[in-house]
Amino acid sequence: MFCFTCNLQDKAEDLNAIDSCEFIWESGVGAALSLPYNAAHDSNRTELLKLLLTCFSETMYYEPSDSGSGQVNRWVSHFTSPENRHALPVFTSLLNVCCSYDPVGLGLVPYNHLIFNDSREPLVETALQILIATLDHEGLPNSSANADQSQQNANQDNLFINYLSRIHRDEDFGFVLRGFTRLLNNPLAQTYLPNSTKKVSFHQELLIFFWKFCDYNKKFLYFVLKSSDVLDILVPILYHLNDSRADQSRVGLMHIGVFILLLLSGERNFGVRLNKPYTATIPMDIPVFTGTHADLLITVFHKIITTGHQRLQPLFDCLLTILVNVSPYLKTLSMVASTKLLHLLEAFSTPWFLFSAPTNHHLVFFLLEIFNNIIQYQFDGNSNLVYTIIRKRQVFHSLANLPSDYVTINRSLTRRSMHGKTRVPAMSRPSTPSSTVPATSESKEVKSEGAPEADQNRTAEEEEAMEGSRPAMPAEPGTLKATLPATPGIEKITERESAHPSSCQLNELTVGSLLGPDSELPSQPKSAETSLLPITEETDGVPQRTRKTSLTGSESGSTSSSLKRAQSLRRSLQLTEGSSSPTQGTQQWNPTSEWVYSWKSKLPLQTIMRLLQVLVPQVEKICIDKGLTDESEILKFLQHGTLVGLLPVPHPILIRKYQANLGTTSWFRTYMWGVIYLRNVDPPIWYNTDVKLFEIQRV
Repeated sequence: MFCFTCNLQDKAEDLNAIDSCEFIWESGVGAALSLPYNAAHDSNRTELLKLLLTCFSETMYYEPSDSGSGQVNRWVSHFTSPENRHALPVFTSLLNVCCSYDPVGLGLVPYNHLIFNDSREPLVETALQILIATLDHEGLPNSSANADQSQQNANQDNLFINYLSRIHRDEDFGFVLRGFTRLLNNPLAQTYLPNSTKKVSFHQELLIFFWKFCDYNKKFLYFVLKSSDVLDILVPILYHLNDSRADQSRVGLMHIGVFILLLLSGERNFGVRLNKPYTATIPMDIPVFTGTHADLLITVFHKIITTGHQRLQPLFDCLLTILVNVSPYLKTLSMVASTKLLHLLEAFSTPWFLFSAPTNHHLVFFLLEIFNNIIQYQFDGNSNLVYTIIRKRQVFHSLANLPSDYVTINRSLTRRSMHGKTRVPAMSRPSTPSSTVPATSESKEVKSEGAPEADQNRTAEEEEAMEGSRPAMPAEPGTLKATLPATPGIEKITERESAHPSSCQLNELTVGSLLGPDSELPSQPKSAETSLLPITEETDGVPQRTRKTSLTGSESGSTSSSLKRAQSLRRSLQLTEGSSSPTQGTQQWNPTSEWVYSWKSKLPLQTIMRLLQVLVPQVEKICIDKGLTDESEILKFLQHGTLVGLLPVPHPILIRKYQANLGTTSWFRTYMWGVIYLRNVDPPIWYNTDVKLFEIQRV
């Protein structure tokens, strides 16, 4: 490869005597100097890599059930084995070419990409495809007993995985992360002249490579989360999720984006970073808001759930799980984001929706857990959410009094034909705020964000959409797409663990400045004695907890029992065997009163009901006494309010971390090769061949 793509002497010695490490294509990881740029060499490298990619594509000719049953591609095996003495320079060349590429360059001449040919972009695209193909771990064992040993052996045999996992210098991590953020944010760049800068389109390969990098190198994952640079990964992912939600040909892109966010949300620092104010001007068709990246996350997720196509239903659990994981750290949600969360609860708690599938009620459990986490751990900074809960309190009362008799269940299910089987119900229950609670500016926002009138809601959101945005469009007829296997249920791809590791584990995870001086992590009451003392000031970055408890000596084990209750609650949320979507198995589903009661009795409403019991009379009284007609006074009252000694003991925070299994491995492999296939249809590489891993369909 290096003899074919580099300048060598005309009369070279024996090729085996050449040190290929001197011919690494670009500077970066493991190389300080770059070879002189040569367009002919880039073209030669691209053609040679495409030839290798064709040899690596044997996986596409296996059935999905056989793709992970132990077959080893001999081309990939040799290319990444110690037998290939050029493995290290090849790996670093591919990595550095991808991470050093800047499609805009100096950006001094508008439309320069239309005048000059860029030979580097096809090389970067093909190099990315080679990297993700060689980093794919073939031949996973069917038995989990020797899975760890097999993974360790695979890392040793596959030098590309080995080299990737051994990168550890902050300089190298910074170089790689800058490459990811530069390329992922490239399609989002705004200019005064339309299309004046070059836009790359290999974001799917980038996301797959980022996933594999984080999977094989946990130090890189922690480096990404160490600073606010993780937000430069978050924003383009949210952009693509929002832009792809109506396009069925991009359902795989939706999944990989959500899976990456699920992986990131399993780390506490991700939730902390979301509190950074969002000031970018990315053209997304979402309502204009002033807030943080957490508000952006919630707003985009709401848009996906309420306006996405029906094939995104299996992602609802994942989307809400991400919000559950980060909710204990969200400090100042905006009114827009707060209203979005309440709208989701109002929609998912509609009786006909709850009764129409055996797992729909899990979505309500997730949302209630989000509210409980914010109330218990971030009450002081979330007056907007508390105010919205008070205004929408009828939703919680209706949920607590949900009828479970046979007649009501059947009557509710008759509404299914009016709403359709898989669509999320629109808000049909009118807002019932107290007559004494002012509804001026906020009432307008409630109407535009979640009023029952769909047309009014749609019009308001269109008027509020960000400047320069365009609505998400479905795929054009005839667009090619590759089929994908079903994704496992949320309980199969996550495992629950405490958000408060032991001191030994914490030291391992926070080496150096991982958490940073400005990290703010929720605390867990360690004993009855400590939870008796209200914390009125933030110290050492730990959020305030101003709630006293009236524990007695016999209740000193409250933390342990609370942990058990939380774990029991999460066990009650486990999906039925083989279920991967909220509406799967609805054809023969017949809800019973016993089934409704079995989960209704476990709804975690105690904290919210106690909050309403305390604050609603206070809000009504202050409105009457002072004759308030402006919501700002209510918000000011809530900002300075306290629930000392009134709420239940703060529950332990349990997070759901992504856990790989054979199902997700099979899905990623199918998705990866589907992307590679579709990115090489012009000119076609595998056209009219007997591909079995997936089917190519037209939308």
